[in-house]
Amino acid sequence: MGKMEFHTDITRQRKALDPCFEPCPIERGMRVIGGKWTGSILWHLKDHPVRFNDLARQLGGASKKVLNDRLKQMEENKLIKREVISTKPFAVCYEITDFGRTALDFLEALKDWSLEHRI
Repeated sequence: MGKMEFHTDITRQRKALDPCFEPCPIERGMRVIGGKWTGSILWHLKDHPVRFNDLARQLGGASKKVLNDRLKQMEENKLIKREVISTKPFAVCYEITDFGRTALDFLEALKDWSLEHRI
């Protein structure tokens, strides 16, 4: 069996075992919620709106540029909404949307799993 035939045979076997040729539900969900900081941001917004600088302090490890990029992406995905609360000085506040709240149950489960397994 040649190298190409072997590769084609392995690919056929994998496709037969896992019929996820297009993005499967897990992959589609991870595209929306799986980015670094996304879950933490939603968690910090679960009880009340939070101003950008307060959120940056709560996350600690995220640079303001990375945080800003993530918040924009989350807003595009309808997980959060942004409100300008002052123009001088400029200040914005972020709030979780009803759609964003739908992720809180599995974030809670992830938190419990992490605690249970000490990871």
